[in-house]
Amino acid sequence: MTKPIAPTFEPAHDIYHYEPRPLDAIFAPKNVAVIGATENQGSVGRTILWNLISNPFGGTVFPVNPKRPSILGIKAYPSIAAVPEQVDLAVIVTPAPTVPNIIGECVNAGVKGAVVISAGFKEIGAQGVELERQIMEHARRGKMRIIGPNCLGVMNATTGLNATFAAAMARPGNVGFLTQSGALATAILDWSFRENVGFSSFISIGSMLDVDWGDLIYYLGDDPRTESIVIYMETIGDARSFLSAAREVALVKPIIVIKPGRTEGAARAAASHTGSLTGSDEVLEAAFRRSGVLRVNTIADLFHMAEVLAKQPRPKGPHLTILTNAGGPGVIATDALIMNGGELTDISEETMKKLNEILPPQWSHNNPIDILGDASPERYAKSLEIAAQDTNADGMLVILTPQAMTDPTETAEQLKKYAQSTGKPFFTSWMGGADVAAGTAILNRAKIPAFGYPDEAARMFNYMWRYTDNLRGLYETPVLPSEVDTDTNSTRAQGEKIINAVRTSGRTILTEFESKQLLATYGIPIVETRIATTEDEAVKHANEIGYPIVLKLYSETITHKTDVGGVQLDLKDANAVKNAFNAIKQSVAAVGQVGNLPNFLGVTVQPMIRLDGYELIIGASIDPQFGPVLLFGSGGQLVEVFKDRSLALPPLNTTLARRMIERTTIYKALKGVRGRKPVDLIALEQLMVRFSQLVVEQRWIKEIDINPLLASPERLIALDARVVIHGAEVTREQLPRLAIRPYPTRYVTQWTSPQGMPVTFRPIRPEDEPLMIKFHETLSDHTVYLRYLHPMMLNQRVAHERLSRICFNDYDREIALVAESEDGKTGEKRIMAVARLSRTHDVDIARLTILVNDAFQGHGLGTELARRLLEVARNEKLCRVVANISQDNLPMQDLCKRLGARLNPPSNGMVVAELDL
Repeated sequence: MTKPIAPTFEPAHDIYHYEPRPLDAIFAPKNVAVIGATENQGSVGRTILWNLISNPFGGTVFPVNPKRPSILGIKAYPSIAAVPEQVDLAVIVTPAPTVPNIIGECVNAGVKGAVVISAGFKEIGAQGVELERQIMEHARRGKMRIIGPNCLGVMNATTGLNATFAAAMARPGNVGFLTQSGALATAILDWSFRENVGFSSFISIGSMLDVDWGDLIYYLGDDPRTESIVIYMETIGDARSFLSAAREVALVKPIIVIKPGRTEGAARAAASHTGSLTGSDEVLEAAFRRSGVLRVNTIADLFHMAEVLAKQPRPKGPHLTILTNAGGPGVIATDALIMNGGELTDISEETMKKLNEILPPQWSHNNPIDILGDASPERYAKSLEIAAQDTNADGMLVILTPQAMTDPTETAEQLKKYAQSTGKPFFTSWMGGADVAAGTAILNRAKIPAFGYPDEAARMFNYMWRYTDNLRGLYETPVLPSEVDTDTNSTRAQGEKIINAVRTSGRTILTEFESKQLLATYGIPIVETRIATTEDEAVKHANEIGYPIVLKLYSETITHKTDVGGVQLDLKDANAVKNAFNAIKQSVAAVGQVGNLPNFLGVTVQPMIRLDGYELIIGASIDPQFGPVLLFGSGGQLVEVFKDRSLALPPLNTTLARRMIERTTIYKALKGVRGRKPVDLIALEQLMVRFSQLVVEQRWIKEIDINPLLASPERLIALDARVVIHGAEVTREQLPRLAIRPYPTRYVTQWTSPQGMPVTFRPIRPEDEPLMIKFHETLSDHTVYLRYLHPMMLNQRVAHERLSRICFNDYDREIALVAESEDGKTGEKRIMAVARLSRTHDVDIARLTILVNDAFQGHGLGTELARRLLEVARNEKLCRVVANISQDNLPMQDLCKRLGARLNPPSNGMVVAELDL
């Protein structure tokens, strides 16, 4: 019997792009129609037409104007239907009320792309919103993609397409620029000529009626001419689309964003400009971190970072070594470094010894390394070489001030050989004017960033480190929570039962008792809590629990108990309990009635927990753009005073939870300070993962917080909890959507192989990397060759960067199912096979890839995986699945035939199987 041939499997993100992309109609059109073209001097319609015909893009331009036979000497047509050739792109420059019908006419004529320059849509209110609805109704009918409205237009500097009303054409380059502000775009374009900055694409996106950030990030991510993507963003639009695209593309191309609206006034201005909601800036920062996007503060920084990331390797840490011939600039650079989150390198003893051997006795003997004002080019070069070899250093900054003994040009010549040789980012600041110009030019040509001021260079290093840290956070392998194999469906059902009971009663606030029961359902430790409706019942519970005791208000209407005198602590006997009961009752009565329900229903009786620990808060609330957002920080009564907190988007894994903890000030105490033992941070991470699961699964929750969560070396315990749910006015369809799709538990299924082996099919998860390493270690060279059509060494296959990308799925974009079973000898879990659906950008088509371990080929795993993944494809509303198969891989071809796919004739050694769903 011949050995079964393994199905081919391509690694995640190695996606073929042979399908035509819908946005090509906009960025690479063969023919363009300008609807609203005119000869009126200074008009937008004339400017766009002139820009198109004066910057040849390889296609034909058709003016459309029913009132003129020709415009600028070119034959004009009364309507798009009258144009004699197929039009790919329509640029629309007519009043807003006319646009819906024009879009309908374009769809009827087969036009696939449109740029709507016109303003007067949702930014003016309800009338504009209705116009947008009509536009999209037509566009969806013809699968047309639209940029705008209210935009400058688009440029493709490589092909020469200039469908804008800007005054000039951008220089060709490798930066893809996206902006929501047309006016800012023209200013940046003018600036780019002076600074000699070139663009691959220059796109004014307007108010994003259709094409959004995610669409354009994917498009530029696939564009080989684009090396970095820079964005001026006023509103984020579809948060899930942005995060999905950014998370994938940021791994291979830097995405750098400037987003105004940090202040309330700026946020209001941005909202009125685009007609869109703006969410919390703090939440936006969390979203950028989660997707690997770098946020900068100035327009200059936007392009500086695009340049720096293209020229220099990324730092491995935040430590910068500063080398200077003057003390003052070194101090300025140090301030800029530390104030923005960087650190000075702690120079090692070995490096100090080597520097002492070559430098005058008067050198600073510290970092910044001041090599004195008479430093020669040779002294600079030798000092840099020694300092860069220090393993403590993550980056280098060399500062030169043009003193009488200084040779800026020759120093630059001496240093240019270190541009890439150290493996660390290398920045310079040649301070001055004409005297340093030649040296600056030498450094720039050598791909060494040269800045006029040292604080600017230090700030760029900090940005670079932050960018590196963001990317590292994306693919750190988390630890599998110990509760991962519990019955998640049962947990969800118990939580829903508690919440549904509250909703049925007409309430939107859970009592403290109900809130704690909900936490307990998800394995979050709670303090014992009993309900007492009379003072005698309170005493009875107190005697059973044991003194000292805490009494808290039991109410269905009041959640902030401390504010109304609803908490009594450290009650040592029955009389104290009785007095406390009545004190709470009287205090709440003074508040007055809240709604139709009584404020006072009794008290909860709890033990007084005495732990030498820290009060923390863990919570979640709804952001208007990103949906549920998680919070962690210092808790207790002064939580709003200290504001020591960090935010993150759910779902969390243990790595993301740890990073959330690390961004707070309380983290230093949690690690152990002044002889105190550290809190169990691993247990805290896992508690936060469970809390995140609660927020993800119980979508009726509007607000939830545990405050305080008492954390000590001995244990973690929730002392109080508050939960608010959405009211009856909100339907299930209106519930806020998560910005990041959670683990799709619906696709976890069981199967028994023909050989009687129990198998679990489930979506892959980040924690699977160790299992995937073992999986790859047992693959034969034959299977590996069929997968890649060339040999691939084991160390390449199990490299962390590669496997982490395979295990981290954006479930909106790709879903990989693994076949998992227990090893009969060791009892450990193992992965036997993997199958993946990778959705193609812009279209509802996905690529199917399958890999079965050699030991389990011929057991029916490949066939069963394919069947289940096709069911996933149908659930995900895909219209077609495609598989690229080696011409020699006959079993895979046979499998596809049995599943109903059609096989196209072989081409270049590959067979393409297609299955319409």
